[in-house]
Amino acid sequence: MGSKTILNGFVLLVFVGWLFIWVMLPTPTYKKSWTPYLLIKLDSTYFREQGINLLLFTFPIMLIAAVSCVYLHLYSKSTSDHSSTNKGREYFGSWRRPRLVMESLGIVNAVELIFAAMFTVLLIWSLANYIYISYGNLHMHNPAEKVWMAKFRSVALRLGYIGNVCYAFLFFPVTRLSSILPLVGLTSESSIKYHIWLGHISMALAVLHSVGFVIYYAVSNQMIEMIEWSSSYVSNVAGEIATLVAIAMWVTSLYKIRRKMFDLFFYTHQLYTLYIIFYLLHVGVAYTCMILPGIFLFFIDRYLRFLQSKRSARLISARLLPCSTFELTFSKNPVLTYNPTSILFVNVPSVSKLQWHPFTIVSSSNLETDKLSVVIKCMGSWSQKLEKQLSSSPDRLQISTEGPYGPSSSHFFSRECLVMVSGGSGITPMISIFRELIYRSTLQPNTKVPKVILITSFKNTSDLTMLDLLLPISTTPSDISNLDFQIEAYISRENEPQQHHLNNLELASKSKQQLIVFKQNPKDSPISAALGKSSWLWLGAIITSSFFMFLLLLGLVTRYSIYPIERDGKLYHYSAKIIWDMFLACASVFIATSVIFMWQKRENEIEGRQIQNVEIPTNPTNSPAANLCGTERELESLPHQSIVQATKVHYGARPDLKRILFGCKASDVGVVVCGPKSMRHEVANICASGLAQNLHFESISFNW
Repeated sequence: MGSKTILNGFVLLVFVGWLFIWVMLPTPTYKKSWTPYLLIKLDSTYFREQGINLLLFTFPIMLIAAVSCVYLHLYSKSTSDHSSTNKGREYFGSWRRPRLVMESLGIVNAVELIFAAMFTVLLIWSLANYIYISYGNLHMHNPAEKVWMAKFRSVALRLGYIGNVCYAFLFFPVTRLSSILPLVGLTSESSIKYHIWLGHISMALAVLHSVGFVIYYAVSNQMIEMIEWSSSYVSNVAGEIATLVAIAMWVTSLYKIRRKMFDLFFYTHQLYTLYIIFYLLHVGVAYTCMILPGIFLFFIDRYLRFLQSKRSARLISARLLPCSTFELTFSKNPVLTYNPTSILFVNVPSVSKLQWHPFTIVSSSNLETDKLSVVIKCMGSWSQKLEKQLSSSPDRLQISTEGPYGPSSSHFFSRECLVMVSGGSGITPMISIFRELIYRSTLQPNTKVPKVILITSFKNTSDLTMLDLLLPISTTPSDISNLDFQIEAYISRENEPQQHHLNNLELASKSKQQLIVFKQNPKDSPISAALGKSSWLWLGAIITSSFFMFLLLLGLVTRYSIYPIERDGKLYHYSAKIIWDMFLACASVFIATSVIFMWQKRENEIEGRQIQNVEIPTNPTNSPAANLCGTERELESLPHQSIVQATKVHYGARPDLKRILFGCKASDVGVVVCGPKSMRHEVANICASGLAQNLHFESISFNW
């Protein structure tokens, strides 16, 4: 516990110091006192003007990322999900309750509100100080320029400065294999909204910055500057290209456009590489070092994902349900573990070579040690094409995967009662939780598991077959006798059929499942962690080695290529310096990541050869959904019958969530919701009302 506290304190101290530098950056103290002193102390022929920013802005975050890897390796496995019911957790848990529910912002808790307010204050503080300093030392660029023009230009320039603050944080939420996000209980999926917020703010500032300069050039008769690519200062052309690319990404990422034209959003957003290149060419090496950590860590993650995706996953079977839903089951390395609600990114080249889609993993890595399953609901062209291919019963389907990615712990298992609210395909995270609870109640007899209430809403009766996924396909029946649970299923668009308790051949035919077992290909491999068993340690090794390799190469290039030219009073091209930085950073990431990944790949292949083909029953056991419809009464599967007995189906109604949640009298009730935005917001408002202090809210969203 002592070393854990020390590591936590060290990381917090470094992070606070890093934030303090951002606060001081726009002040006269930093410009007039700190900068001259640091220039004297850090005067180096190896890093030149980059030295100060590398030390103050880049090194602290890279240090935090490396130390976090060690921390997660040491303590992620030892963290007990069901032993953390202490007052401290409950105290901080109250800060995570919903405080603001808005259509535009979504569900925001107290911690997020505080940090959003602090970030807003930082932007205002920075802009005010930058303008104050610049107005006190106005620079006229030509004799005809008026004072108001110079002030206008100064404001436009400083809007670009504070936009750089947003870019410093922009890439952290989209780094999937991040060692920083788990420290604060976040995942990349749950942090996407922060990326969206930062994206909107940074784009607004970028547009104001660009439009401001266009106006300035127009009123000062300097439109020729628009096509200038300066060799001694920032490139205006590069900035204009970056802005145009960013606007295209911004417009297509707006919610309505993204939802209706996902392909357009997806392919346009792949222009981010082009945007980064031209943005860095525009701002130069000194400002690049301020935002380098987020980009550097994102590149490591992106290249790791690329390497992992080159492997073809071993697909074992597909279970097709009559409600346009199917479950894909892959072979998994038993060493690979993940927590419930984790996701897996899937690419099917025969459907689209470029598109990757995230899906919830419904299997439990503890209950199903050699299998990994995801559930896909046909809701778009990509999933519909995939379902059509599966319906033709192919012998083999080539699929690549990335992940799994998920939370570092599952604290809701420590609750006295767990209420899971889902709508439609939102039931899939609940399936993963349910299967994990089966494992804990059966194979960990000394572990106390919460009482489970599953409230699920479907549109049609056929959607009830998704309840079949609560139990995995296995030759060994699952024992759920120790699990206290009840299921309330609501069918909103259908009235209760008359004589539903009688055999109905039509419903019976609809409730039949189709199980497809694929032939195994020696080239396919079980899904494994990208970096093996000690993935956090290896990620730390990649971060450390690639960053120090970058510093070494940068120092050598600067000392023996750039410095000799500048020492003689000549000019080294402004853009050439940043091209060197980008090249050396990419080369360092590629070399370090490739070496460690290939080493771990060999280890994974050795373990993969030892994994035998998983046995899958050729005929699925009787469907509990069929029993719910009253179509079959065989008692072939006791677990299935237990699910039927615990399930109550409500036709033509929607759940009264307020009555159900307020009716939970347990002292500690975890509320997990996944479904349409309206459902998530309704549950959030109930938990935020303050009328029930025992409700602890958590939202899982597929909609960004």
